[in-house]
Amino acid sequence: MAPRARSRSLLLPICTILTILIHGAHSFYLPGVAPQDFINGAELMVKVNKLTSIKTQLPYSYYTLPFCTPSKIVDSAENLGEVLRGDRIENSPYAFNMGDAKMCNVLCRKTLDSKTAKAFKEKIDDEYRVNMILDNLPLVVPIQRLDQESPPVYQLGYHVGLKGQYSGSKEEKYFIHNHLSFIVKYHKDPQSNSARIVGFEVKPFSVKHAYEGKWNDEKTRLTTCDPHTRHTVVNSNTPQEVEDKAEIIFTYDVEFQDSDVKWASRWDAYLLMTDDQIHWFSIVNSLMIVLFLSGMVAMIMLRTLYRDISKYNELETQEEAQEETGWKLVHGDVFRPPSNADLLCVYVGTGVQFFGMILVTMIFAILGFLSPSNRGGLMTAMLLLWVFMGIFAGYASTQLYKMFKGSEWKKIALRTAVMFPGVVSAIFFVLNALIWGQKSSGAVPFGTMFALIFLWFGISVPLVFVGSYIGFKKPAIEDPVKTNKIPRQIPEQAWYMNPAFSILIGGILPFGAVFIELFFILTSIWLNQFYYIFGFLFLVFAILLVTCAEITIVLCYFQLCSEDYLWWWRSYLTSGSSALYLFLYATFYFFTKLEITKLVSGALYFGYMLIASYAFFVLTGTIGFYACLWFTRLIYSSVKID
Repeated sequence: MAPRARSRSLLLPICTILTILIHGAHSFYLPGVAPQDFINGAELMVKVNKLTSIKTQLPYSYYTLPFCTPSKIVDSAENLGEVLRGDRIENSPYAFNMGDAKMCNVLCRKTLDSKTAKAFKEKIDDEYRVNMILDNLPLVVPIQRLDQESPPVYQLGYHVGLKGQYSGSKEEKYFIHNHLSFIVKYHKDPQSNSARIVGFEVKPFSVKHAYEGKWNDEKTRLTTCDPHTRHTVVNSNTPQEVEDKAEIIFTYDVEFQDSDVKWASRWDAYLLMTDDQIHWFSIVNSLMIVLFLSGMVAMIMLRTLYRDISKYNELETQEEAQEETGWKLVHGDVFRPPSNADLLCVYVGTGVQFFGMILVTMIFAILGFLSPSNRGGLMTAMLLLWVFMGIFAGYASTQLYKMFKGSEWKKIALRTAVMFPGVVSAIFFVLNALIWGQKSSGAVPFGTMFALIFLWFGISVPLVFVGSYIGFKKPAIEDPVKTNKIPRQIPEQAWYMNPAFSILIGGILPFGAVFIELFFILTSIWLNQFYYIFGFLFLVFAILLVTCAEITIVLCYFQLCSEDYLWWWRSYLTSGSSALYLFLYATFYFFTKLEITKLVSGALYFGYMLIASYAFFVLTGTIGFYACLWFTRLIYSSVKID
């Protein structure tokens, strides 16, 4: 019983640390904007954002549909990340005043023609949602769970409308949500008379409004809902149909509710959207399994290597090394520069740039600087960090190039600065052209395009050259053993040591470390949900680093033992092959979880996932390469070689 009790006591602090990381990631963040206090009667600015659909993945500006408009449409200033996400934040005709409840307020009356009716029908067909913002909080639709005691699930935005049939008819009709029942939740400060907004909810209804006499904008009273008789809309039993020449009256209610939720915690309800306890346990289990496997691999490697090195050194002392075997046999060729060494240097430099960007982004995210209230903050931070990490890319690529006895460092610097961004930009331009063709707000404007090109050529490229200059001026890394002038012949390899086979096998374990977390990331991107589990993501990233390094070292060791010294490119491709599994999983996710039917939307999905997989290849390949470089230098400097 004693050993079991001891193991339980050891597991307790590990579980506690994991719990803090997991749950801390939910609750610890900076709200991102300064709190705003509102006194009774203060005007509240309701803003409209893009229309979104998980079926098309093409955002549109709110006013592309013939909704009610204010006297003058004013754009809010968006940051770089917001523009790239397709956000288009504009003012709205909704008039809210703090604490002033409104019932059946008429917004406007619209008469549809064939063109506007078709526009509404298309958006209803594609299940578009309307997004709004109040005091930097997105509008949500609360959906009660089956378990009544559990908090409701929140869906971002409300549907433009819905499809249905009248009872007794099989013909499918389109109905618009023309009555919105808003609930604004606020937290009152006991000291002052002011309040802070902590929630913004809506219940949409479709109502065919009726009125008496002729329409008069200011004086007409509706019979379907009336504030004077306290008659309000509670259901969609008489829905408003979308058709040519249909008269649609847009109305809304506003209710204010006092809430115990404090302003600093107002985002918690948004971030705890799904019942995710089961997923957490599955992720923890997968991390534990990968950690256990990594520990086993490390133990085997250390024991085997220690025995090998002791044996080799013992043989040398006893002068019994006439017939060497294994990895020591290739000591004269193991540090021979590979074919296409220039390209390898470029890829390694780019991988260092990616590693730096992701590491710093995650640190900022864990500290709470990239909260979801700071829309577009994550994308802006990643872009800027990528640009400034160019100095490390240049340094790493030319240091390796100098180790390969190269002299044309400027050529390497230029290729490092333009190759990866060039490939990504080419794919991005094609995708952007497709989005332009659909007239979507997701298309990047020319001004933003110019800003991106300036970041690349105005800042990133010069920084890569600065890093390259510093790296080339540093003394070259000396090889621990001398390289023979004549390359040694590589013996015939066993089938399982075939490069293609071992490379594909090597990518399975790193992918296994991330694929569960990958499900949540893909869901947040393509199903329009918040992702804010950065504590977990950092754990997964750390596991990925360890796994990439160890699987590459193990396969590199077996390769050298079979007297194959061409390890440079293979070490990069072994861990980098996990990107292939990433793309295959993205394909599986597309066909099993998404309802995308349009060709353009499918091209967007696969285009962006191709960019993500390419980036993952560069990152994981570089980790594996550096692990193998450290390993080979370590073992060949540990044995006595004449």
